[in-house]
Formats: sequence, structure tokens, C-alpha cells
Amino acid sequence: MIDEILTIDEVAAYLKLAKKTAYRLASEGKLPGFKVGGSWRFKRADVEKWIEQAKRKEAK
Repeated sequence: MIDEILTIDEVAAYLKLAKKTAYRLASEGKLPGFKVGGSWRFKRADVEKWIEQAKRKEAK
């Protein structure tokens, strides 16, 4: 299975966030991502896992 890789623009759109907010969350280590040549990239599976973890935290 190949993991889909998202750019900062794509992850911001996916999460319905401003690009600046997505960048800030990634820079702070709150949104799981990695840099390639100075550009942020995100595995869709990691982002979906992050969403599920956030939902569980909120439910407590």
C-alpha cells in the first residue's frame, strides 16, 4: 500500500484550515509532518490518525 503524501496547501484544505495555521501547527510539532527540501509534507494516514487522537482527547 502506498501512502498518499500531501503538501501544506493540500493538508490545509483537507483540514479546512488557513495555510498559515497548518504551517504553525506543523512547525510546533502538533501536526505530524516532515520537511523535504524545506517544504512540508504530510502522510494522509498520519493526519487521519492525528484527527482520531484529537477526537479521543476531546471526548474525555
